[in-house]
Amino acid sequence: VVCLKYGNKYGPEYVNKLHSMVSRNLTLDHEFICFTENTSGINKDIKTQPLPSDLGLTGWWFKPLFFNPDLIPDSSILYLDLDLIIFRNIDNLFAYKPEKFCIIRDFNRYVIKNYSKFNSSVFRLESGQQSQVYYEFMKNSQSISRRFAGDQDWIRHAVKTNYEYWPDEWIQSYKWEMRNKPRMTKDSSGRRNWHEPGEPVIKPETSIAVFHGDPNPSTCIDPWCKKHWG
Repeated sequence: VVCLKYGNKYGPEYVNKLHSMVSRNLTLDHEFICFTENTSGINKDIKTQPLPSDLGLTGWWFKPLFFNPDLIPDSSILYLDLDLIIFRNIDNLFAYKPEKFCIIRDFNRYVIKNYSKFNSSVFRLESGQQSQVYYEFMKNSQSISRRFAGDQDWIRHAVKTNYEYWPDEWIQSYKWEMRNKPRMTKDSSGRRNWHEPGEPVIKPETSIAVFHGDPNPSTCIDPWCKKHWG
């Protein structure tokens, strides 16, 4: 199980809490690794690996590196973004379609039927699978990072076959699918949050809530988030 922390967008508490949520909700034998350029504040029992500093990359543009066959050889790799809440068992993310690269069907599925773009908040691959994502990116990373809006657009462009979407019900957008786009307001700093707290609608099959944009797990005013994030 791997995650990525770069810069100051998310503090070390996001890594620590993700590790805790994985530990509670994954019963399979596993290793948790955070790839980061700054280990300050990360719990000492969490394994860390450095990010390369000579590639001129920032933020999500480190994600193609997880497709490097030599990064973690001979392993099943489950990538998790930091801004999500795991609240039920996720063993099925390793058991599902083991021969395929698995990723989220982007959350615009909420409004567009049969939407076919990727969301890279949660994906799984075997070492060496879809390695063209890494090799082609490394040939011209600066040009690709300028041409594509984000890593998931590049991954979608590079992955043509042998992929599978997670069942939509397993991993849901907290803002759109679980809270049905509630009314939002801005605070004095310009950060958006719900106009008032509420409760999410949770499908029986859902185990992960993904946060994109505002609010994020640490700022969301819903009591459910305060209870389950950590």
